[in-house]
Amino acid sequence: MQSRLDKSPVATWWWTIDRWFLAAFLSLMGLGIVLSFAASPAVAERIGLDSFHFATRQIIFTVPALGVMLAVSFLESRQIRRMALIMLCLMLVLMVAVLYIGVEVKGARRWVSLAGLSIQPSEFLKPAFVIMCAWLFAEHKRQPDIPGNLFAMLLLALVVSLLVAQPDLGQTMLVTGTWGVMFFMAGLPWLWIIALGGAGVGGVFAAYSVFPHVALRIDKFLTGEGDTFQVDMGREALINGGWFGVGPGEGTVKRVIPDSHADFVFSVAGEEFGLIMCFFIMSIFAFIVLRGLNTALKEHDDFTRYAVGGLVTVFGLQAVINMCVNLQLVPAKGMTLPFISYGGSSQIAIAISMGMVLALTRKRPEKRKQMGFALSQRAVPAE
Repeated sequence: MQSRLDKSPVATWWWTIDRWFLAAFLSLMGLGIVLSFAASPAVAERIGLDSFHFATRQIIFTVPALGVMLAVSFLESRQIRRMALIMLCLMLVLMVAVLYIGVEVKGARRWVSLAGLSIQPSEFLKPAFVIMCAWLFAEHKRQPDIPGNLFAMLLLALVVSLLVAQPDLGQTMLVTGTWGVMFFMAGLPWLWIIALGGAGVGGVFAAYSVFPHVALRIDKFLTGEGDTFQVDMGREALINGGWFGVGPGEGTVKRVIPDSHADFVFSVAGEEFGLIMCFFIMSIFAFIVLRGLNTALKEHDDFTRYAVGGLVTVFGLQAVINMCVNLQLVPAKGMTLPFISYGGSSQIAIAISMGMVLALTRKRPEKRKQMGFALSQRAVPAE
């Protein structure tokens, strides 16, 4: 335990960090490892790998993810912005490159191989996009003559275009929804809300008309016809588990779910540990989102408010989409459950995002003193 008299960077970090956030993130990482041991052996054996191949790799991914999250949490706001700008430029280049040299999987190009590592640029693009839009919105509010909102719209259009070109409509909806929440926090007029809502509905109809795989998924969801094996088995696993589950390692439905270690790990948690575990997982995600939004609401700095609100929104929306797919509440969409689903790119990218949340929500006494001095100066009547 660090002493409050210790002024070293680590001690200062410990006494200023939001330890509730930190505990929640560590809990999700721990659950990811536990559920990987429960969900992945059947998948590994089915494709001829060692039983604990994916579980071991989950641990290997989690260790650097934890290191990255803690390292980012030491940064100041200005450093966060600089880091986000560099990430944004690099990921935009990779998003263009992936269209030409990316690995094609099921008709989509979302992965690029660098130095033997497979990277999904869109995962790393999300936190950088959120931070830069937060900065643009904040600059416009600070100086209305700066066209920050316009630049944020242009950035959204660029990112959406690259995502649709892959195509990755799930990430497109996630990024657009998060951008809309941030714009609303920045004082979006009701006319814009109506216009953007109409554009969103129009975008869904356009996707249904243009992309056959989107139409197929929506039709299967609405009619129940066609190949719905994986989502049916995901729901069956949840039903089979009941309230308290069948016990660790005793699940049977998980053995036939192709992506039980990734997109459908939530169903495995329900089968082996019961709906109680599902509610526990949901409560952790809800706690992170609500605490993040509450912290953002109390924040005086516009950039910090928009950035924290945007980061926890994209985090929460991704979790909601994944869990809703498992519950057959929305059409099937390949989207990971943050910190829990198997995946290297996803783990590291989410760790960067939550490291930014930890950094931006740290208690900064000097900042509060400056804010208090400024408010006191305003309160003094002119002589």
